[in-house]
Amino acid sequence: MDKMNFNLSRRAFLANTSKTGLALSLGGTAILSACSGDVKGDAQSVLATSMTQTPLAFDFSALEPHIDAMTMEIHFTKHAAGYAKNLNDAMGEEQVDSSRSLEDILGNISKFSTKMRNNGGGHYNHELFWKVMTPDAAERPEGDLAEAINSSFGSFEEFASQFETAAKTRFGSGWAWLVVGADKKLAIGSTPNQDNPLMDISDFKGTPLLGLDVWEHAYYLNYQNRRADYVSAFWNIVNWKTVAERFAAASM
Repeated sequence: MDKMNFNLSRRAFLANTSKTGLALSLGGTAILSACSGDVKGDAQSVLATSMTQTPLAFDFSALEPHIDAMTMEIHFTKHAAGYAKNLNDAMGEEQVDSSRSLEDILGNISKFSTKMRNNGGGHYNHELFWKVMTPDAAERPEGDLAEAINSSFGSFEEFASQFETAAKTRFGSGWAWLVVGADKKLAIGSTPNQDNPLMDISDFKGTPLLGLDVWEHAYYLNYQNRRADYVSAFWNIVNWKTVAERFAAASM
C-alpha cells in the first residue's frame, strides 16, 4: 500500500471508530436513561396507594396478642372501609380525574373539600398501616434503613424512643410517622386526625415510611386508655421489610 492510500485508510478507520464510539455513547446514555426510568417507575409503584381498599395480607387474629382480632376486624371492615367508600364518593362529587393519584390529591389537599381531606387521608393512612404490620416481624431493621436510622437518631433505641414520644403525646386522635423529607433525611413527627405528611396543609412533611394509628378505635378494646402500652407493643409487629422498601424508593 502506498503512503497516500495508507493515510486515507487510516483517516477512514479513525472516522468510523469515532462514529462507533459516539453511537455506543449515545446508546449507553439511552440505555441508562431507560433503566433510570424503570427504577423510578418501580419506586413510584412501591409508594403508590390504590383508591380502593386492598385485602389484608393476614388474618384478623394474626397480630395477637399485640392487636386483638375484634379490633382488627372492626378497624378494617368498618373504619377503614368507610374511608375508602367516602373517598370515592368525594372524588365523584368533586369531579376529580380518576387517573389522578391519591398522593397527588393529598399534596394539593388545600384545594379540595373537608370530606376529601378527611377521607383521602384516612384511606391513605390505613392502607399504609396494614402494610407496615406483619405477624412475622423482625426485631429491628437491617441494611440501609438501619444505617440511616443510626445516622439520623444515633441508635435504634433512640429512634424508637422518639417515635413512641410522638405517638404518646399526640393530643386527641392522630398518627405518628417516620418519614423521608425533601432533604432525603429521616424525621419523626405526628399529625392530627387523618392528616398526613403528604398534605400541603401539614406542618410536618415528608414521604411516610412508617405510620402508627393512635385513634382510640385502633386499640381501645384491648388497651382501654393505656395508649402507651399499645405504642410499645407496636414494635412486635412492624414489617421492617416493607418499611425498608419504602425507604429505598423514597430515597431515589
